[in-house]
Amino acid sequence: MDSLLAARAQMEVSLAFHMIFSAIGIALPIFMCIAEGLHIRTGEAHYRELAQKWGKATSLLFAIGAVSGTALSFELGLLWPRFMAFAGAIIGSAFALEGYAFFLEAIFLGLYLYGWERLSPRTHWLCGLCVAVSGTMSGVLVIAANAWMQVPGGFVLEAGRPEHIDPLAPFKSPAWMTMSVHTTLAAYIAVGFAIAGIYALGVIRGRKDAYHRSAISIALAVAASAALAQIVSGDVSARMVARYQPVKLAAMEAHYVTSGNVPLVVGGLVDAEHGEVRYGLKIPSGLSLLVAHDRDATIPGLDRAPRSERPPVGVVHAAFDVMVACGFALAGLGCWFALMRLRRRTDFAESPWLLRALVVASPLGFVALEAGWMVAEVGRQPWVIDHVMRTADAVTPAQGVPLTFFVFCVLYALLGTVLVVLLRGLATGRADAPHHAE
Repeated sequence: MDSLLAARAQMEVSLAFHMIFSAIGIALPIFMCIAEGLHIRTGEAHYRELAQKWGKATSLLFAIGAVSGTALSFELGLLWPRFMAFAGAIIGSAFALEGYAFFLEAIFLGLYLYGWERLSPRTHWLCGLCVAVSGTMSGVLVIAANAWMQVPGGFVLEAGRPEHIDPLAPFKSPAWMTMSVHTTLAAYIAVGFAIAGIYALGVIRGRKDAYHRSAISIALAVAASAALAQIVSGDVSARMVARYQPVKLAAMEAHYVTSGNVPLVVGGLVDAEHGEVRYGLKIPSGLSLLVAHDRDATIPGLDRAPRSERPPVGVVHAAFDVMVACGFALAGLGCWFALMRLRRRTDFAESPWLLRALVVASPLGFVALEAGWMVAEVGRQPWVIDHVMRTADAVTPAQGVPLTFFVFCVLYALLGTVLVVLLRGLATGRADAPHHAE
């Protein structure tokens, strides 16, 4: 394993873990606030118990996420010093502001955890809302740095160095807001359906009390709404990628030859040598309609880029299909739940098929989240900064990177194990009523 492969593998493992912690840190406080708000409004104790349980889970994930985030910050400097030397002055503002958001989240999380009996209900709820807002802003600010890497700007390249740098360059990237909305919605979807699946399993095991039913209702109200909104966000994202990263779009759809009236290819096996997809389902004019809302629109293919500048098409196309399939499956599941609630005559807790579907689908949101980031990052290759710096030119020249890769794999395995053990311990009962075990 050479240094480039080891460095990329280490970042992939680190980000795969950290994204789970980050998604939960972004989304779980929203569910926590909704539960406490319902408690303040109705006075029902089980809503308070849910808010307390989810508040403890938020604090646990916040602590684990802080460890993994710190490791990532070291990795950027140690594994990619040439990238940081080039881009540090540009994306540093995004990371600095993210640090402020992180500290605000920590402060308000402490107030929330220890203020149940010390603050007024409204003030305590506002502290929880501040946790949710600062957690979301933390993710949005980090995405600004990644969006700039996807669509760079705000500087002039002179003698291989960035000059005349715009201090707001990361926030002026046309990819920032699109990626921020898409990723935030993905976090709500992943966490919401995971929560619904956990509590649905409890209902299947006979715990049909208000505690479990309310948890499922809160989780699916947010997750189903986000899943439907994600369809619109996905359309906007696809057109943004088509405009600024046409090679990535061509890889996502395994579209090799520039042409008009291009079909949308679903599934299939990519044959990179012959430039085709075998056994895929082709929707006539689908890609042209998706990108330009015109069935005759010409879509640039991979033939517009030299082979040395093409990403691994098979990986990108497969990851894109997985992301879309999971997203539509969860949107359909959310619609199923919504229809049952609208009919009112049907109690979702008495529908074994819906409950089983929720349990089976509970990990799909995180699968879609990981697949989506694979599309975003692998689809940009071989560039670490799109069409500015190659990934191979950004890696450290130091030896020993394969060793650090294995060390960090052990670190994240330990973190994952600790997290599972602690969450299992937290889930042994309700916040104030241990007889309602999860």
